[in-house]
Formats: sequence, structure tokens, C-alpha cells
Amino acid sequence: MPWRPIIRVKFFSMSNDNKSLTASWTILKTLQWTADYFKRQGIDHGRPTAEVLLSHCLNCERIDLYLKYDQPLHADELRWLKRLIQRRIQHEPDAYIIGQKEFWSLSFQVTPAVLIPRPETECLVEAALGRLPGNDSIQVLELGTGSGAISVALALERPGWQIRASDISSEALSVARQNANRLIVQGDLNFIKGSWFEPFVDQQCFFDLIISNPPYIASSDLARLDPEVRQFEPLTALDGGADGLACLSHIIFSAADYLKPEGLLILEIGYDQRAAVQDLGFRSSAYQSIRVEKDYSGLDRVALFQRK
Repeated sequence: MPWRPIIRVKFFSMSNDNKSLTASWTILKTLQWTADYFKRQGIDHGRPTAEVLLSHCLNCERIDLYLKYDQPLHADELRWLKRLIQRRIQHEPDAYIIGQKEFWSLSFQVTPAVLIPRPETECLVEAALGRLPGNDSIQVLELGTGSGAISVALALERPGWQIRASDISSEALSVARQNANRLIVQGDLNFIKGSWFEPFVDQQCFFDLIISNPPYIASSDLARLDPEVRQFEPLTALDGGADGLACLSHIIFSAADYLKPEGLLILEIGYDQRAAVQDLGFRSSAYQSIRVEKDYSGLDRVALFQRK
């Protein structure tokens, strides 16, 4: 990880009189100060970030901050918040700071070993649920599961599906297993260590659905990513090679060997990769239909391939 300077926050003057200190720093005043400070430091979405960090310190929901906005903070709560602010102005993502991120209305544990789940990735879950029946015979493989967000969401929505989720990172699989153990009441979800289809080369495995959010950012574009992403998130989950298509190409050309007839391959892609990804699908000659759908922002995001 690159070297980063320690930035000290001039937050407030710590008084020995805790009663005086907490009386002046109510929840509302603390939120307003923190949001303004983030703005001055060039941190985007200052108010929501302030809410996330303060609710974490107070062990409450964000909405609760406004139900008790005039409540004073204790000195130890202010000191803890100050430490979190110091981390955030060094561009550490708030998801890593508090150790969790919401996905599919669920709270997932995240660490720097896994990519932070994005809202647009929920479109992959929606595409799978909308195209496959909810019966017990559905066989699913997720490649590069990371935090396990996609597979856990599918397992919760379709407890009868038999899901395997793979990742090359042991650290990522540990996070995914913890999320599954905490969130799934019932369901058939197994985690496997390995690179892409490697664990299944010598097995007769055929799936109704293969789904993945693989690395798809061109190597030359990594340096232009926001520092929150470039400095903290795992580059192996982002770097898609010289043209951003290395992992996508490998999956598209290999998946046909592991899909049942008319089985479905669903991939997350970059907003500008529609034509290139469709071309890969046509060149493989293994798919009878190829389409690309948009995410919540109206950008090309979900590529769907149906096996012949």
C-alpha cells in the first residue's frame, strides 16, 4: 500500500470538564461540523459520510441521529469520531472504516481484502432472479465472489438453488464465509478456492447460471481512479489487463464448457464495453443470444449470454 502522510484533525479543544464539552457538542452540531470539514478537505458526500461515521460511533441507525439530534456526545464518543475522521480525510473508504457496506438491503462485512459492493452490481442479482425459476434444480456458479454479496443475495432469495462461489483469495473467502454464516438462515451455498474455472477442470460440472463481477478496468486507467479506490481497494479485483477485457474474455470463452444447454452467463461490464463484449460473445460462437442491459444510472452494465 502506498505511503500516506498522517493528517491531524483540529476538531475541538478537549476540555477536562466533560460536562461542558458534551453539552456543546450535540449530535446535530457534530454532524454539521463534520460535514463542513469534509467539504473543506475535498471529501465527497460529506453529510452522508458524517452520518455513517457518527451512527457507527453511537451504535445506532442513521435515522436515529435525527430523532435525538439535541443529545450531547460523551468525551469518549467524540474522541472515537475524531479518529474515524482522521482516517476518512486520508481517503480511506467509510465502508472499510466501519467494516460494513449495504448491498441488497443487507449489511455485509467488508475488509481491504474484498471489493466494496456497489449498487450497480445489484443489477446482476435482479437479472438472475428475473430469468431463472426458483426451483431446487438450479445450479449456480459465481466466479470471483469477493465479499460473497452476489451469492448470499441469491441464496436468500432462492434458498432452493445450489450455489458454488469461488475466489482466488483465501482472505476474501474468509470474509464471504462470515457473511454467509451471519446472513443465511437456510440455503445451499459452498465456497471454493481457485482461479476462475480452475477448480472444475477435472470435474463434470454443468451450471444453469454462471455469474460474475470480474475485473474490467484497463490497467492504464487505474492511476486515474479516485484515491478511495486506487489506494485502498484490491487491485486484483479491478485490473482487467491492457484493454480491460482480459478476464471478461477468459470467462466468455470458457463458460460455454460449463454451462448446460440454454444456460445463462451474466457478467458485469464497464459502461463503455458493450460493443467489445458483444464481439467476444459472437466470436466464441457458443451463444444463441447476447444482450447488454443498463444499470440504475442508465449505463451499460449487465451482459447476458445464453448458451446454444
